[in-house]
Amino acid sequence: MSHPPRPEYRLLAELEAAFDTLVERGEAVATTFRQDPAACWIFGEPEPVGAERAAEWLRHALLDVWYQDGQDGRATRAHIGLVAANEPLMEAVAEANAAKAALGALLARIREDAPTLIPEAKAVLPFRHPELHDHLRGQGLARLHLKQCWRHIPVAEAPVARVRLAWYTSGRSIKRLTVREAEQKLLKLDSDAAHVRIQLRRLAGIPDGEPLAQVQRQAPLMRANLFYREPLEDGRTRRAMNVALPLFVPAPDGRLPDHNLPPPTPPDARTRARRRDEKLEDEPFLPSLRVYRYR
Repeated sequence: MSHPPRPEYRLLAELEAAFDTLVERGEAVATTFRQDPAACWIFGEPEPVGAERAAEWLRHALLDVWYQDGQDGRATRAHIGLVAANEPLMEAVAEANAAKAALGALLARIREDAPTLIPEAKAVLPFRHPELHDHLRGQGLARLHLKQCWRHIPVAEAPVARVRLAWYTSGRSIKRLTVREAEQKLLKLDSDAAHVRIQLRRLAGIPDGEPLAQVQRQAPLMRANLFYREPLEDGRTRRAMNVALPLFVPAPDGRLPDHNLPPPTPPDARTRARRRDEKLEDEPFLPSLRVYRYR
């Protein structure tokens, strides 16, 4: 169902309200934890973590919606940890995630209907919460990072027996390109440069209809393998998920599941064996664009 176009000021007002709700619900999660603290593990910090430190870290993690000076616009900061959650805390997290989903959906609509509003929103929204903004501005955090606003808080849907955390360094996104699209991308580079001319000649030597693949390596991220205490209704006993924010696990007894301690930094080299059915050639066909031919 398509939405009729809305005046920009109405969209901005909706966005302001959605952002306010997001901040309030992030605060509510931290407050709920502070009122009835349970076990918490923070990646990179010694255990046990005191209740005051855990509450302070949690609030910072959930309200970290800012660019740092010099931060790559595509990169997001991670706050990795585990939180043992009672029912009120799980409900507060569900409400925070609902606010994130609503903001994400609204931003998607704005990008479609009024994309020029995005830079204005990034400039205006931080001032709606001056106590956050003034505190952070001194740390070089004055601009809003929209992806860090709407990214989901990871949640286990049932009690967990153990969690195994590991760095995932093999992630990549693959986008199919036509020969014509690849040529246009090369021409946007310096077409007088020798290395670009070599690649244009190489491209001219393959059939027009051959599909190509542009590969973008993704930054290393932490993955959690969850092993449930009891099988879920659909029979599953485990689940894997990316965890860039604290993982909340239902724990009526206030205790964390068994968990490992992953290395502090991701490994330098690829850790997973290359799949036998790898569809792309080993060497890039157009190195300047990270474009590969299919085998």
